Amino acid sequence: MTDLDVDYPAALRELEHPPAVLWHRGERSTLHAPVVAIVGTRRSTSYGERVTRQIAGALARAGACIVSGMAVGIDAAAHTAALEANGATVAVLGTGADVAYPRAHVALHRTIASRGLVMSELEPGAHSNGGSFPRRNRIIAGLAVLTIVVEAPFKSGALRTASIADDLGRAVGVVPGPIDSPQSAGSNGLLHGTNHPITCADDALMLAGLAPQSRGEPLPDDPAEIRVWEALRTGAATLDELCTRVGLPVQQCLTAITALELRGAIECALTGEIRRR
Repeated sequence: MTDLDVDYPAALRELEHPPAVLWHRGERSTLHAPVVAIVGTRRSTSYGERVTRQIAGALARAGACIVSGMAVGIDAAAHTAALEANGATVAVLGTGADVAYPRAHVALHRTIASRGLVMSELEPGAHSNGGSFPRRNRIIAGLAVLTIVVEAPFKSGALRTASIADDLGRAVGVVPGPIDSPQSAGSNGLLHGTNHPITCADDALMLAGLAPQSRGEPLPDDPAEIRVWEALRTGAATLDELCTRVGLPVQQCLTAITALELRGAIECALTGEIRRR
């Protein structure tokens, strides 16, 4: 699509240098939903990925389109959570839209192209260069009404994306991280300004102007999920406490927690507690 097309994303016209051409694979209509960017470090921690899945899943279920850069770490967690929630997601690449980068994300690239949208201002077949990712970041910020930063070290591309969003007058949300974690050093610094702290998924929904989906009592079929769900009936618990309550190995318990979290039945608080929503 070109900037002369009627379905060219209007939000991108606010950029200082809008892309003149956008190559794409997938459905352009994916961008008709409210667009929320979720960005962060490639060297993510389990905490960062868990929180990203929780926030991206809640946003996708509420009708948002999740946009990110398909990098390893936070980007991939955001795309995957949106897909698992049967929601919309857009990957903006620093390569041609037909080039999966990194190569480990060939399957993710294929899935997003078939169920969402992959786009780039670089011609098909183009590989990344020194300036392609900063240029990609401006498109991510330009598309979104809200940019959420999860785990960004100093001098990271995610911080640049947040800066562009701020310059555009768009909302910027920040997930607080441990003060001794290098992965959160840059993003925690954003909390000193006018940006919005995100301490739960509902904070992100509010900033995006979306309401949480109404939830009936979930009825999971998996025995482990049922045991976890029933164990949380008596109140919130840490992972260790929950494993003790249900009598399951840690990995099996984590798998059940992730499934229930993506379904929107439970949430994992920043304190580490797991509770029903």
